[in-house]
Amino acid sequence: MEQQIYKGKLIQFHPLKVTKKEQLTKNTFSLEFEIPGNLQEHFKFEAGQYVSLKFAANGHEVINDYSMTSAPYEKKISLGIKVNSSKGATSELFKNYQVGDVLMVGEPSGRFTLVSKPSEFRTIIAFAAGIGITPILSHFKNILHTEPRTRLFLFFGNKSSEELIYREQLDDLVRIWGERMQIFYFFSQEKTADQFFYGRLDEKKLNLIINQILHLDDTDEESTIWDAVDEVLICGKGEMIKSLANACYHHGIPKKNIHFELFEEYNDDIYPVEKEFPLIENVEVAFKMLGKVYETHFSDNRDKILQQLLIQKFPVPYSCKSGICGSCECYLEEGEVELLENEYLTEKEEAQGKILACMSIVKSKKIKLNFDLS
Repeated sequence: MEQQIYKGKLIQFHPLKVTKKEQLTKNTFSLEFEIPGNLQEHFKFEAGQYVSLKFAANGHEVINDYSMTSAPYEKKISLGIKVNSSKGATSELFKNYQVGDVLMVGEPSGRFTLVSKPSEFRTIIAFAAGIGITPILSHFKNILHTEPRTRLFLFFGNKSSEELIYREQLDDLVRIWGERMQIFYFFSQEKTADQFFYGRLDEKKLNLIINQILHLDDTDEESTIWDAVDEVLICGKGEMIKSLANACYHHGIPKKNIHFELFEEYNDDIYPVEKEFPLIENVEVAFKMLGKVYETHFSDNRDKILQQLLIQKFPVPYSCKSGICGSCECYLEEGEVELLENEYLTEKEEAQGKILACMSIVKSKKIKLNFDLS
């Protein structure tokens, strides 16, 4: 086992052997790892989580996060990986590691998860774009296996049919579970026989989906399928998440039931900030990070805490800046902040004094933070 600080958190890495490697499309591939008996406890995971891989690329040690496509009951770790550039780290991972090789794999992490409700009748819908299908695949396999009364709808967008990954696995799920699962494929750069399936998944497309696909409900003649939706899963790029999350909310889905996972750095708020805050000037700021104490001040509270610390070039941990990933989680030890809507912290964690620096506005003349959570 090795320990390493990554994105401001201490991660435990373990050596795992690659048992399967497969090229899926021109620029995507999968890796599968065997979990030996002595590491089973360390690699228990929930559907929707990810692991960090540590590997050598271009003469440097690299750590990257990849979502699992495997479901917990499969007792293995399968990853779907996209190669964004022929010179990038992921390209080196594809070229240099084969079946039988050992990679350092971090213990499972992430909160793109759902509470299992095996005794309830539920309707869960998911929107995915490209490689964003990976944690959704994990979720759907898990739900089909553990929740006999839940029905699933997947809306999956890709540039073209050539770039559509996991088609075989997805179509197999429909063949086996057709009464409980439906998939609709959309293409943004390939003409489709039915114009409905051409274009990106966004707010306009959601309106059409609600009116043309999620309208008649066989189980209840007086309501629509959309009326019965319990949870929404969205995974892809920031603009797609923002468009669909807001559209789902405006169509009546509570924000707490809209879950999203971001596959890139994204600096915008997913939901618009609807509150106004009194202006506070000359804020004293102290924070502890990796054992060191820092002191600074903000000229005012117009920007969120993380943005202000980054402008001042402090090496604070972050990944998304949108309240999704939790990298900037910290304790508020002194002072007052307004914590805006976020997809990460639980009510219990907020009650313990935890905040996300990227979603917090200062509301006092002095604040003290601690990024060292353990």
